[in-house]
Amino acid sequence: MNIIANLSARQIAAKVAARELAAEAVVRACLERIEAAEPRVRAWQHLDPALALARARDIDRGTMQGALLGVPVGAKDLMDTADMPTTYGSPIYAGHRPAVDAACVAGCREAGAVILGKTVSTEFATFQPGPTRNPKAPAERLHTPGGSSSGSAAAVAAGMVPLAFGTQTAGSIVRPAAYCGVVGYKPTHGLLPLAGVKALSPSLDTVGVLARSVDDAAFFIGVLARLDLQASLPAGWRVGLCQTPNWERASGDARRAFAEAGRLFASAGASVRDVQEPGSWAGLTQAQIDIMGYEALGAFAPERRTQAGQFSAAFSAFLAAALAVDGSRFADAQRLAEQARAELATLFRTVDVLVAPSSEGEAPAGLDATGNPVFNRMWTLLGVPCVHVPLGVGTTGLPVGVTVIAPRWGDALALAAAEQLERGARAAGMGG
Repeated sequence: MNIIANLSARQIAAKVAARELAAEAVVRACLERIEAAEPRVRAWQHLDPALALARARDIDRGTMQGALLGVPVGAKDLMDTADMPTTYGSPIYAGHRPAVDAACVAGCREAGAVILGKTVSTEFATFQPGPTRNPKAPAERLHTPGGSSSGSAAAVAAGMVPLAFGTQTAGSIVRPAAYCGVVGYKPTHGLLPLAGVKALSPSLDTVGVLARSVDDAAFFIGVLARLDLQASLPAGWRVGLCQTPNWERASGDARRAFAEAGRLFASAGASVRDVQEPGSWAGLTQAQIDIMGYEALGAFAPERRTQAGQFSAAFSAFLAAALAVDGSRFADAQRLAEQARAELATLFRTVDVLVAPSSEGEAPAGLDATGNPVFNRMWTLLGVPCVHVPLGVGTTGLPVGVTVIAPRWGDALALAAAEQLERGARAAGMGG
């Protein structure tokens, strides 16, 4: 069973379609992993083994087709599911049963996947943690898995599922991927639909995936987007090393991973050089915070009016701070973002992809917070595709890595470069 659970998503889909492997056997293998690891990791908000097995048996009877046939997937508990509760990480929605699936979940089912269950999300995809623990930390040490896609990153890192949906508004795919040592792919903003995903900040909210490999991430999102995300790197490809305006926040571990990424790209034949970001980018972190807060106030107006007493202290403080952002300040932030997108497009005339830190370093100790998204906010604001690639471990043995970034709608290029980096890291014994 463990051998089956270790198969890639692409392998599972091919074997199930060819009748070389039963979908039920795949689901049972994942459920065995969950039974063994879940008491410690706590990645799942809702799990229905009987429902997943029934779906698998339908697949094995030949009643379904699709490119993701038989692939088990975790759905972040920010996404509506008609056959499972959806709580958005909040007691306000305990037992909530949506009438229909979120569009991304429906697309996943349409492609033949098995939604195994709902993975833990922080409250409304913000800062109040759930119970999930980082599976890469020793049993005697509690470390955050990151957020807000906490359960998705942990479930993939623990081998419970090959793929799990995530969403990113600040750093909620890339940061947990970094902390848990898995691949995190945040596509270009708008590539996948947001219908049925609890809105936080529509200018920023992006659906993506946590995966074991870059290839699986590209395979999964490519199927859902009906887009070929396999590409070859161009001749004479160029990599820019971007420290970002927040470099002083990078730990020694993060800086070593950043430098190692440059060396691995150079050894793979890329032209690698340092790039200097425009001075205006120093304001992008605050611009992202302003936009996120302003839009969240609108998105949560119904709950603020009638159920604010059930907000956590962290979420209440987040909304209170957002009251300082009026329409004029929101517009200024959006204008700065537009300017920076133009500046980034100019920068991408000189390099094909950028590399930047994914996090300040290893996952922080404790479960009271999910870490700082300071290295992710600006890229989410700019709407560009980002792929986190694990690059070994830091000084205490927890994962570290970097983010590969490409121009908007250059997702295939970002994934191709990330896969090259992943190959180099594995050859050097530094895989997540």
